[in-house]
This record gives sequence, structure tokens and C-alpha cells, in this order.
Amino acid sequence: MLPKVLILCTGNSCRSHMAEGILREASHGVLEVHSAGSNPAGYVHPMAIKALDEIGIDISAHSSMHMNDFLSDNIETVITVCGNADQACPTYPGQVNRFHWPFDDPAKFEGSKEETMDCFRRVRDEIREKFEGYAAERANR
Repeated sequence: MLPKVLILCTGNSCRSHMAEGILREASHGVLEVHSAGSNPAGYVHPMAIKALDEIGIDISAHSSMHMNDFLSDNIETVITVCGNADQACPTYPGQVNRFHWPFDDPAKFEGSKEETMDCFRRVRDEIREKFEGYAAERANR
């Protein structure tokens, strides 16, 4: 069985999905990666889908899930990408690692459509740098 990584945020609509897609791609199949939220929005933000599509990662089939859906799963690593999820995060069976890497919420950005998309790209790039680095570190273990 592959080690399971669960990435959590509050709404599970953009940051955690971008991180899931990036980590899944960067880990080259050596990790099983999921994302969820403490208060799921029920959708994946279209601008998150577009931001990842621009770098060749398709998250259009992702769905918004609740973190409690994974309580019976053997989760090796939990990564929270926002403060609210970090505070609400339970402990999962088999959990060995927990990391808190907060990122701005681009869904809350206020501006024009173009400015908002630029915010999604910036957050995507920050997430990409952090999660590709984590994947490389895991590959070297």
C-alpha cells in the first residue's frame, strides 16, 4: 500500500485541490494523495481548475469532500493549508506526520476577474514550490 497523504483546508474548493493535484503529479505515483475540508464548499473553484490546467494538471474531476470521510482511513501524513483546518483537524489512524503550510485563500480575493485569476496563479505557484519540494524530499528517503 502507498502512504496516504491528506491535504486539508476549510472549504476544500481551491488550495487543497491545487495542492492535491500538484503533489499527486510531483510524487510520480509513490504517494496516494487526497484532499478534504472541515466545511466543504461542495464544488471545486473554476479558477483553481484553470490555474492547474495552465501547468498541465487536470483537477476538473475532483469533488469537495469532508475531512471526516477519511476518519477510518490509514492516513500517514496530514497537511493543512489554512489556519481553520489546522485548528479543526482530527488525528487519523496511522498518522505519523502533520504539517501546517498556510497559503492565502484566492477564493476570498476581491478584484477584477483578471486580478483574481492572477491571485490564483500566485497561490498556485507558492503551493507548487512547497509541494514539489516535499515530493522531492519524500523521493530521497
